[in-house]
Amino acid sequence: MLLIERGKEPLKGYWSLPGGALEVGERIEDGIRREVREETGLEVELLGVVEIFERVTRDGEGKAVYHFVLIDYLCSVTGGTLAAGDDASRAEWVRREHLANYRITEGTLPVIDRAFDERNIWRKAAASESS
Repeated sequence: MLLIERGKEPLKGYWSLPGGALEVGERIEDGIRREVREETGLEVELLGVVEIFERVTRDGEGKAVYHFVLIDYLCSVTGGTLAAGDDASRAEWVRREHLANYRITEGTLPVIDRAFDERNIWRKAAASESS
């Protein structure tokens, strides 16, 4: 799984999936490709949606400080060279069995597990189509 370590707030120092805010007028698919490229140096092809969910970060008094709607896609790398960029301090490929060694943002592990499962389904379907 491709993970980045957040280099800025919110969640500085936590590991998460690459992503960020859309620019005004930007299509979701274009924003995903741009964010992945900016944060990791990689070019990707979008294969499908894995998860859609909200994340609300609250301050000590319970007031909402950040409110994100997150759409996680399964992607395939088509080019580029892995290198942390933009607001990422590090970018790494992480094996499923090593995820416990990372300080991962809340709610991300179930999405990662689902993405691994979706990837396996996609690979099996692609293999049967080529047979």
